Amino acid sequence: MKKTLVKYPFLSRDVEVYELESGHKIVLAHKDGGLVNISSWVKTGSINEDDEINGISHFLEHLMFKGTHKHKAGDFDRILEGKGAIVNAATWKDYTFYYVTLPKGKNDEDLYLAIDLHADMMIDPILPPEEIGAPFDLSDANVKDKRERHVVIEEIRMRQDQPWSKVYNYTNNAMYKKHPYKRDVIGTPQIISQVSQETIMNYYKTFYSPNNITTIVVGDFDHEEVLDRIIKGFDFKNRAKHVNRINELDNPTDKTIYIENNACLTSGFMMFGYLGAVAKDLKDTIMLDMLATILGDGASSRMYQNLIEKASETVFNMVGAEHYIFKDGSNFFLQANFLPEKKDKAIELIKSEIEKVKDYISENEFKKAKNKIKADFASDAETVSAIGETIGYYMTVCDDLSLAEDYLKEVEKITVEDLKAAAKKYLCIDNAVISVLIPQ
Repeated sequence: MKKTLVKYPFLSRDVEVYELESGHKIVLAHKDGGLVNISSWVKTGSINEDDEINGISHFLEHLMFKGTHKHKAGDFDRILEGKGAIVNAATWKDYTFYYVTLPKGKNDEDLYLAIDLHADMMIDPILPPEEIGAPFDLSDANVKDKRERHVVIEEIRMRQDQPWSKVYNYTNNAMYKKHPYKRDVIGTPQIISQVSQETIMNYYKTFYSPNNITTIVVGDFDHEEVLDRIIKGFDFKNRAKHVNRINELDNPTDKTIYIENNACLTSGFMMFGYLGAVAKDLKDTIMLDMLATILGDGASSRMYQNLIEKASETVFNMVGAEHYIFKDGSNFFLQANFLPEKKDKAIELIKSEIEKVKDYISENEFKKAKNKIKADFASDAETVSAIGETIGYYMTVCDDLSLAEDYLKEVEKITVEDLKAAAKKYLCIDNAVISVLIPQ
């Protein structure tokens, strides 16, 4: 077993990272207080899917709570919530993670109970067919026994009806030619209605391998005791390591892609999408975060001030910017809700704001963005759950927790000229996908 220490900012003790011979990684982080967070991060999401199984990672996330050979469906939630725990999970493009946050209890007894239950759920899910429900034809209105399939399909349909989900999916799909990131994480009703229990279990056995899982515990506890319990609980029984495929990265489009669609709406929705830096490129991802802050984070941002607050005429109802960081390259989005009859003007105004940030960033904007980045990073070290999520991100998406140690140093090095150069590098209009959704 290999042990590494990382000087994680704002924590009073070094974070301990253990890598077992199986490849399973265990991270222990000290945070004073009575709450503890336990999570396991799996290096799988839509990045490992294709057109035949799109959405299987998210579907499996639901099914992992449906019982093991020791505990029937509902036991995990019932037992842990009875101890005051928050139990949940999430699936995204690069990962699926499961977590429990709870009071550690007298003599840490509830922490140990949570570790045992969490390990059992992660290692021995049975994915019972009666919980999944039999495959069915979506066009058959007489099908009644749909079970968890029905829950997930309803979740998909709710998202499909949301304007922002529509315009995001149109943009995202056009940004990629071949990378799995082009697919929606939640999948399609057609696939979820038909995928078999055998296919789901084979997917679990393949990607929930020891070298694909990092288990993290954050709180105030006996590290030796917790480490020993996790090692015993996560008995993979010689489960093979999985060699993750290396996906070919897409280059940004070399000519602006414009997409226009119609829906039953009363206003227009717009998104500009750009491919950005890979997660391990710490400096560039920080700079793109700062540019998103300057351009579109809140009422004091440049786009809000110029396009709404100080605008000579009403064109926009809402404007904003987001930066999503992924293992194989980030996404930078500018988004707007606008008056549909002023669509062409709205597009030109957004383009103008992008061009202006390449040439001028005020000292006030720069300092504000840098301070916000540092404040956000500090706030992510205030609670056991936020610390667990940040560590999970660096371990799973970046494959390197030491980047967290370097984060604040990199922020301090960035200059205004660096930011303008990053805007020129990543926000070229020729590299943009522009998606517009307007009323029918």
